[in-house]
Amino acid sequence: MKKVAIAAVGGAALGLVVTTQVAGPLLAQETGGSDRSIYQQLDLFGDIFERIRADYVEEVDEQQLIEAAINGMLTSLDPHSSYLSPDDAEKMRVQTRGEFGGLGIEVTQEEGWVKVVSPMDGTPAALAGLVTGDFITAVDGQSLMGLSLDEAVEMMRGPVGSEITLTIVREGQEQPFDVSIVRDTIKLQAVRARTEGETVVLRVTTFNDQTFPDLSQGLSAQVEAAGGMDAVNGIVLDLRNNPGGLLDQAIYVADAFLDAGEIVSTRGRHAEDGDRYNATPGDLAESKPMVVLINGGSASASEIVAGALQDHRRAVVVGTQSFGKGSVQTVMPLAEDGAMRLTTARYYTPSGRSIQALGISPDIVVAQPPAADAAATAADEVEETTTPREIHEGDLRGALNNDSLSDEERSQIEEEQARAEAAAQLREEDYQLAYAIDILKGLSALGPSAPATVQAAQAQTEAPETAEP
Repeated sequence: MKKVAIAAVGGAALGLVVTTQVAGPLLAQETGGSDRSIYQQLDLFGDIFERIRADYVEEVDEQQLIEAAINGMLTSLDPHSSYLSPDDAEKMRVQTRGEFGGLGIEVTQEEGWVKVVSPMDGTPAALAGLVTGDFITAVDGQSLMGLSLDEAVEMMRGPVGSEITLTIVREGQEQPFDVSIVRDTIKLQAVRARTEGETVVLRVTTFNDQTFPDLSQGLSAQVEAAGGMDAVNGIVLDLRNNPGGLLDQAIYVADAFLDAGEIVSTRGRHAEDGDRYNATPGDLAESKPMVVLINGGSASASEIVAGALQDHRRAVVVGTQSFGKGSVQTVMPLAEDGAMRLTTARYYTPSGRSIQALGISPDIVVAQPPAADAAATAADEVEETTTPREIHEGDLRGALNNDSLSDEERSQIEEEQARAEAAAQLREEDYQLAYAIDILKGLSALGPSAPATVQAAQAQTEAPETAEP
């Protein structure tokens, strides 16, 4: 049976590519010597089913009743295993094609409430201001308490252009508040590439079939526009709020920046179910220094990439603790076009770490400052009016003029000032990214010794010791 693994936060996604696969239906298998009590319990299930059909106060949909029982069995295992009805399985296949209607958020369930793992860049949810850690308690005034994650997600789905009102509970806010969002067509762009100064920034939002092609093309285009790799001081791989996706794409992305060594290993219930994935020769960044950005919304496939690059000392990991999902799900087709999403393995970083419920710890912890509220902004404005401006030599009466600079030197100074002002502006907009770029500037300032230091660290960790799966 052909299976495709998922490395993403469990539950249904409202704007996340989730894998599907083609395989035959699962067939029931008789197991010799099964405990008699199992069959007694199955008889009990049949009795309860018949009682509900006959005596429940209202007529029930028998198919929905059975599906609910199946889903209850799966969701009792862990938060990421679930049953997909034929409709849900078809919706998942539509999502895999990369364009669908939705809000653009990845959600999980915590203590019965729906929790936002991450909003996806440029989607209605992100534009409406939803953030990682928000709890969605009601949809259009209807409470989500007591519903399964799939049922809650189904309530949030709807036609493109229709409006939905979410009730949000946010840490630091005393009262819940409502957010109105208009559903839209979600077009997933897996990687956005840009250049900040001399640094190429690769923002990876999800791991779908297009992630590695988008990353390699985006990096190539930015390097060419910069005038070649010699003009680039390093790479920032931004995995913040990336909830994961396809396992194979995470492996491709990590491999893109590693020449050798293990990327990740998976270990299932049986020894023969384990796999180990190793890097192949070739580094798209040509050994340029790298920084990986992560936060609490970076999950699973993102953590596989960050963990591999961290263990091999290929990149400095900056940000805050990642989500901590260290399991892999496989989507298995069932009869009548349904499917089962089942946790089938745990994954381990090259050094043998399991990050389940722990996450990836950054090498340098850098929190993103919260957006300034109106009161803080007003206080800043008052401070700006009362704090005297700094005085420099050129401000002094009778100060000597600097007439020794050529026009070319003056132009160079002006360019440096402009870059410094742009960097200051970036710190206001995205402090974590600015911090990452400053690290690469520092490594670049060290000159030729910086790449040599990185290569030495890589050589020492190229083949870390790991346990056999």
